[in-house]
Amino acid sequence: MRVRGPTPHRRAALLLLATAVHPRLLRAQAQPPSPAAALVAALVPAQSEIVFTTRQLGVPVEGRFGTFTLRIALDPKKPESGQLSLAIDVASARFGTAELDGEVGKPAWLAAAKFPQAGFQSTAIRRAAGSGRFDVAGRLALKGSTREIVVPVTLAQSGGQTTASGSFTLKRLDFLVGEGEWADTALMANDVFVRFRLVIAGLGPL
Repeated sequence: MRVRGPTPHRRAALLLLATAVHPRLLRAQAQPPSPAAALVAALVPAQSEIVFTTRQLGVPVEGRFGTFTLRIALDPKKPESGQLSLAIDVASARFGTAELDGEVGKPAWLAAAKFPQAGFQSTAIRRAAGSGRFDVAGRLALKGSTREIVVPVTLAQSGGQTTASGSFTLKRLDFLVGEGEWADTALMANDVFVRFRLVIAGLGPL
């Protein structure tokens, strides 16, 4: 005995019933991924850098972080919907001399054992005046303290990659970096100049 499938009319009725019972089903299938989800890009660590400079007794001292990660979902044409977060391995800070490299992670400075990560989480991304220029507002967390900052960023594209570059100045004492005798700004300047160059693959066109 042959078992017949539902007739075209019966199939249409079943589909109508399923849609009525589960009204979200067809909408979920029909909706494409959101622009932010579709434009998730990736950092190219080997071509990226985060450098910081302070002054000790008036002499510039430059260091850099060797390990950091970036999560970014951004359509440069619609930056207001974008988000990014940067995580920095504090123990990767290096000055290039054994003496300073051995000191920077200690409790008086970055306290790497207690606070292994520093980070920045965006709260708003806005287009600024000039081609490829943006203002990125967010929260900078370092050594257990958090401050609101705005970072000017310039995007440039070449060869399928995007380079995000910029700089800003922070006050180290806002984050208790350099405690005890090193809190004296006559010994170590309070201003720390930070510059960055982040090379990103997979970002959409400007």
